[in-house]
Amino acid sequence: MSGRPGQVGVLDVGCFSAHLVVVEGSLSHPRLSHKTRLRLDQALDRTGRLRRPGVEQVVAAVREARNVAERAGVRELLPWATSVLRDAPNAAEVFAEVAHRTGVRLTVLTGQEEARLSYLAARCWFGSRTGPLLVLDIGGGTVEVAAGSGPEPAVVASLPYGARTLSRHPVDLAAVQADVRAVLGDVRDHYAVACSKVFQQLARLAGARPRRDGPAVRRTLHLDDLRRWTPRLAAMPPRKRARLPGISRHRAGQSVAGARVAEALMTATGHSEVAICPWSTREGLLLTLTGTGDDEICRVA
Repeated sequence: MSGRPGQVGVLDVGCFSAHLVVVEGSLSHPRLSHKTRLRLDQALDRTGRLRRPGVEQVVAAVREARNVAERAGVRELLPWATSVLRDAPNAAEVFAEVAHRTGVRLTVLTGQEEARLSYLAARCWFGSRTGPLLVLDIGGGTVEVAAGSGPEPAVVASLPYGARTLSRHPVDLAAVQADVRAVLGDVRDHYAVACSKVFQQLARLAGARPRRDGPAVRRTLHLDDLRRWTPRLAAMPPRKRARLPGISRHRAGQSVAGARVAEALMTATGHSEVAICPWSTREGLLLTLTGTGDDEICRVA
C-alpha cells in the first residue's frame, strides 16, 4: 500500500454499491468515502451468473472509484468483491474483464475470512471488556457467523442463507437453525452483536434511532419485535415496504427473507436481543491493514 504514511484504503464492491473508503488514523472519520450505486441483484440470471448489464455497472463503478482515489493522491487500494461476484459462476471472466478495462484487479475474501473480519470489527467497536462475543452478519448471498472470547474468534463459518439467496430459493428455516446450532454450539452466554445493513434496517423498522443520530447511539433489535414485523412485511408488496422506516427501496424486495433469516439466527443462538454494530467486514479489513486494534483506532460504543 503506497500513498501518505498511515493511510490505507479499500474498495468494497457489493451487490448494491461500490464503496471506496480511505482512512488515516481513525476509522470513525474516514479521509475519503465515495459510493457508487449498483443493482447487481437485477443483473443476475437464474444460475447466478452476472449478465452484461451488471458487468458494465461493475466496470464503470471500479473505474470511477479508481479515478476518485487517484485525484485524492491514493496510489493503491485493496479492491475486493463480496459474494454476489465471488460466487457467480462467471466470476473469473468478470474479474478478468474488470482488470483489462480499468487496471484494477478485484480480489475476493472467503466467507470464513469475512466472518473473522466482522468479528474483529465488532470486538473493536464494543471493546475487549464485553466478554464472549457472538457476531451475526446477514449478507445478500451468505450469512457469516463468528464467536469467541478473545481478540480472534474461536469459531467462524459462512452459510448459504443470505437475504438475496433465500428470496430466490426459499429454504426451510428449521434447517437454517439446525446448521447454525451445529456450527456455533451453545452461545447463549455470549454478547450477541448483529452487523450488516439487513440488521440495521430491521432495527430501524422496529423503532431504533435513525442513522442521522450518529453511529454511537445504542441500537438493538428484539426478537419479539422481529416476529411481529416479519408477517407484516410478507403481506406487503415491495413498493409499500420501501416506504417503511429503515427499509431502503433497493433492499425492499429481499427484506422479508432478511427478516426471516434474522429471526432464525436469533432463535438458533438463544438470543432475544442483539446489539447493532455499525462496523462490519470492511472495517475489520481496514483494522487489519492498519495493523492496529487498540484504543487509538477503536472506539468503544
